[in-house]
Formats: sequence, C-alpha cells, structure tokens
Amino acid sequence: MIFDPPLIPATLIRRYKRFLFDAELESGELITGSCANTGSMRGLTTSGSRCYLTKHSGGTRKYPHALELVEADNTLVGINTGRPNRLVEDAINEGLIGSLATYAERKREQKYGINSRIDIFLQDPEKGLAYVEVKNVHFRRTGRLAEFPDSVTTRGAKHLEELGDMVEAGHRAIMVYLIQREDVDSLNLCGDLDPAYAAAFDRAMKRGVEACAIRCKITSEQIRAETVVPIEESGLNSVS
Repeated sequence: MIFDPPLIPATLIRRYKRFLFDAELESGELITGSCANTGSMRGLTTSGSRCYLTKHSGGTRKYPHALELVEADNTLVGINTGRPNRLVEDAINEGLIGSLATYAERKREQKYGINSRIDIFLQDPEKGLAYVEVKNVHFRRTGRLAEFPDSVTTRGAKHLEELGDMVEAGHRAIMVYLIQREDVDSLNLCGDLDPAYAAAFDRAMKRGVEACAIRCKITSEQIRAETVVPIEESGLNSVS
C-alpha cells in the first residue's frame, strides 16, 4: 500500500482525548489533527517523537491532518487502525494466510454474533464459511517481541468468544494480528495487562479458532504485509 498523497513529516507534541494530537510541521506550523487509534498507544505518544501525517484535502473535516506513523526505538510504527483490514486482505491475496485466498467470495464488515461485525467474511460452495477478525498490533516493550493488547479490551475478548461460537456452529474462524512495526519476530498475548483477554484467547483456541500474526514492512512511502511470525502460545491452532 503506497501512501498517496505522500505523508507529511512532523514532530509529535502530544496526543490527548483519544482522538486528537498536536504536532509541529517542518515549516514550524503548529497543527491539531485526528487520531484514528482510540487505544492507549502505549509507548508511542512521547513528546518530540518523529511522526508522519496524512492530509485530507477538500471536504468539511475539522482536522484535515491525521496521524499515520510514529517513530519509536528507531522504528516506524503504524498506528492507523483503519489500515489493517486492507493489509490483511493483501496478505490473503498473496497467500500468506493459509488457504484463505482460495475462497470464492469475500466481503467486509458483515454482521454476525451479537451486535458485532466481522472484519472479513469468506464463503465458498465447497469450503463453507470463514470469519476473519483483525486486530492491529503496535506494542513492544522487550526484545523483538510484539504484544497484544496494550490495555484492557473487553470488546476484543467478546470477539474471541463470538469466533468460538462460529466454530461450534460448523464454520471456520480466524484471528489475525496485523503487526505494524518491523522490529519484532514474534507475538505474545499480554496476560499481565489484560488477563481476561489472554484467558479468552486460550478458550478460543480450545474451541477451534485459528490464529496467525502478520508483520508489516513500513517506510514513510509505503506499508505492506510482509511475513507470518509465530505466536508464542501453546495449543495454538495455526491457519491452514
């Protein structure tokens, strides 16, 4: 995925109210922009960090600038939670996620479960139905280990339960973690930050939910799904 129009370099001043950030452009202009990531963004909000912005031209947006990348530990990290679904679709097309590219039909944001929408829905006259849930990952605190989640996510745990329900109904269900940073080689579930989510993940695996993690390659010009990395979890059901 090429960033078009090109991203705008800036210096992050602060991120606040979950949806907003202040930054200084290279021209010295101070701007306020929108942040598509409503999570904690742990480790990615340090004042003075190099960042890259998207600018939306035209329209009636109150804040035309949007936060796209933040540099942390000399690595560009993607924080835009609007990107992962498309990146995972690219990974499916490239054959990175098992046999998912062979399904006859693919749709986005289909209703399922209890007041939920599945990120990617696949169906095939021979293979049946497959439900793909996508989570954005950008947290790293030790070594080359990505971690999810970076804060409590009751919604994420709910999604794992609903994926398990789909398996028990006779369908496939796949949990995909899209890692928007390059300085990691594996993924771990954050049992210390959200034990309920880690427990929900274990239950989902026992019920037959499949899981995989995809690492992205990121520059200020483009981002793309690059490779599958292992999830450090015993009893994991790898995607076939």
